[in-house]
Amino acid sequence: MSVALLLGMGLLLIYDGYGLAAREDNSTRILVQGGIASWYGREEQGQLTANGERFDRHNFTAASRHLPFNTIVRVTNRDNGRSVQVRINDRGPFVRARVLDLSEAAADVLDMKKTGTAPVEIEVVEPASAEATDAP
Repeated sequence: MSVALLLGMGLLLIYDGYGLAAREDNSTRILVQGGIASWYGREEQGQLTANGERFDRHNFTAASRHLPFNTIVRVTNRDNGRSVQVRINDRGPFVRARVLDLSEAAADVLDMKKTGTAPVEIEVVEPASAEATDAP
């Protein structure tokens, strides 16, 4: 089955060694993935993201290796239960065994800036629209 067909069905399955599950919730399938998230901020401020926009550490955005650009995900810090919604606008993280790189604003809400990383659960809230295009 192609990725486009899976996306058309409203289900995106990815696996990076940390596990994932698709579950039914009000007749909508939601991707749930767990793993380690990190964050990035000041040093990347103003740099181009993979989708072509300028990175702003004060926006609620994230980098994912697999999720389509403009997908909205809820990220929950498993250590403290805090959650935040972010939009995927970049590619990464490029450190093995990490599933997401969060903007500084998102990391602040999740209270993970001091530690640099945190165990998280990621849930797709709003899949990328069919009109949204992925940049290379």
